[in-house]
Amino acid sequence: MTAAPLATAPTPLSPVRGLLRRLARDTTYVLVGLPLAIVSFVLAVVGIALSAGLLVTTLGLPILAGFLYAARGLADIERLRLAGVLDRPRVRPVYRTPEPGARFWRRVFTPIRDAQSWLDLLHAFVRLLVAVPTFVLLVVWWVLALGGTLYITYDWAIPRGPGEQDLSQLLGMGDGAGARIALNTAIGLFALFTLPLVARGCARLQAGLAYSLLTGVAEMRQRIITLEEQKRAAASAEAVALRRLERDIHDGPQQRLVRLAMDLSRARHQLAGDPEAARQTLDEAVAQTRETLDELRALSRGIAPPILVDRGLPSALAALAARALVPTELAVDDDLGTAAGRLDPGVESTAYFVVAEALTNVSKHSRANTCRVEVTRKVGRLEITVTDDGAGGAHLAKGHGLSGIADRVRAAGGTLEVDSPADGPTRIHAELPR
Repeated sequence: MTAAPLATAPTPLSPVRGLLRRLARDTTYVLVGLPLAIVSFVLAVVGIALSAGLLVTTLGLPILAGFLYAARGLADIERLRLAGVLDRPRVRPVYRTPEPGARFWRRVFTPIRDAQSWLDLLHAFVRLLVAVPTFVLLVVWWVLALGGTLYITYDWAIPRGPGEQDLSQLLGMGDGAGARIALNTAIGLFALFTLPLVARGCARLQAGLAYSLLTGVAEMRQRIITLEEQKRAAASAEAVALRRLERDIHDGPQQRLVRLAMDLSRARHQLAGDPEAARQTLDEAVAQTRETLDELRALSRGIAPPILVDRGLPSALAALAARALVPTELAVDDDLGTAAGRLDPGVESTAYFVVAEALTNVSKHSRANTCRVEVTRKVGRLEITVTDDGAGGAHLAKGHGLSGIADRVRAAGGTLEVDSPADGPTRIHAELPR
């Protein structure tokens, strides 16, 4: 067993460069947000007023639908801008769509019946209430930062009439140029050092309103759908595993125990008349008992392998590779078997059964000569790759072993990919969150 190296993490930005990049991004977001907010507000007011005024005619509803589509476009622009501020992937809601061949009025009513369309219009209406104060605050803070820190360069050019008092004089700091420069420079430095925080706060305030109205509901729905799919996948995986266990017990240990009972009954009748035959029957019964115990041990490995619990994932996978019918090369991070590096028991169990089912599929169907299993720890996930040089043609159709892998991986919140062209090779790649 060899240890697979961990992926090299990208070189992080220096703190100063990262801070400047974040400041530029937040400032751009806030400054661009004001003209977009003005356009959105005008669109919302005109759309509501015009459609309400024409509602008594047949033109009101089509105009309202058109403005809802326009608000949806502006909302999509805002969702694109949100990704850079909130550091989250873009999530676009699934809007209602008219059925193919729908008539004109059904197409008109489609956006009107969509709740997210009204949230888009509400955001277009209220975003100006946040965009204006954040824009003004950020511009003032930039002016203070730049004007204060550079005050020493233009103090001489500021005209001053007789009897005028500077802020430094009002504060009792004196009336000389030195006091003025010191005070204004101090204000500028304070604004400069706090500028990233102010810009971040203004950007998060605008982005928070946009997120709650444009993306939050969609993410909540998507999360509910994902949890429901994981629940169904977990139930399906457990049902398949239970049926397989029942079938294996029925076809294996149960049949052997029935035969064992018959052999013991026959030996009891043979004891009086033919002790030699009774001894042979008992020897066969002992052999049946050993074979039954071996099958029960094999079945217990499929339920909860003790080596996985006691020694961790690397040792359990090494045992799987050693029992595989196809020569298997194993590359796994040894750190996964240490006390500090071990994964959550649920992730370990899922990873073990993914490899076990994949190796079973290779042995039964692939006609492969070699197989390779790689298990690597990446940032936030565990990657499992099983490749073989067999005939290919593997797929995730129900009723096949790989469908059980897919259910287990989906139940754990991971993803599974199967690449198996007709002539091979086959590559099974799973990613599990950790």
